[in-house]
Amino acid sequence: MSQYLILCVDDERDVLDSVTNDLASLEEHFVIEAAESVAEAKEILADAAADNLQLALILCDHIMPKDLGVDFLIELNRFASTTKSRKLLLTGQAGLDETVQAVNHGSLDYFIAKPWQGETLKHIVIDQLTTFMIAHDENLLSWVRVLDAERIMEAISNNRLNYSDN
Repeated sequence: MSQYLILCVDDERDVLDSVTNDLASLEEHFVIEAAESVAEAKEILADAAADNLQLALILCDHIMPKDLGVDFLIELNRFASTTKSRKLLLTGQAGLDETVQAVNHGSLDYFIAKPWQGETLKHIVIDQLTTFMIAHDENLLSWVRVLDAERIMEAISNNRLNYSDN
């Protein structure tokens, strides 16, 4: 079983189904969960923490009933268990001010506009997960077949050079 979580948050079930379908090829290596609200996302994160499942990446809509996605992404940076995760805003409704706010608070790693292309979304997610794994997983070799092999091999090489310099 994977030790990493990909969490998708959107109040529209059709959008969640589409995102999880676009990322289905990653299910062998990541737990992929979908939440229709920030409250549900928080429950999933609490369960994940109890299971020692680390949030690697979150894709979050901006405009949802009761909550704004940007505010939730900013909030995630306040907790040690979620601050390192890659945070992607997937929305067609975020204004420039909200997006700038999220970027300036270091809470947004990527902005994806709706509608998106499935292959483009998957490519962006793989790129972001590669960045996450290089920074936070010691066993990079296991990710060569799943993520960006060239970047993973470069990181392994750099780690060996850094180790031999010490």
